[in-house]
Amino acid sequence: MAKKKRAIVGTWSDPDDAPELTDEWFATADRYRGAKLVRRGRPRSEFPKKSVNIRLDQDVLAHYRAAGPGWQSRINQTLRKAAKLKARA
Repeated sequence: MAKKKRAIVGTWSDPDDAPELTDEWFATADRYRGAKLVRRGRPRSEFPKKSVNIRLDQDVLAHYRAAGPGWQSRINQTLRKAAKLKARA
């Protein structure tokens, strides 16, 4: 004999409990173009970065990390210079 499914009981009890639809609420709402969700935040890069594993000397890594956040980007810039590649914006 098949088990009977239980009804899902929600927490919604009164339509008056609905949030007030303010400008702030709409600013955080999902946006769609047709059926496609439009992502927020930074647009996708034309040249996305590739994640790799690389072995560096401890003192080299310490030097770049000591300068604070962005150390991976600084290593990338240094490698671009060494390879004589144009800097990207």
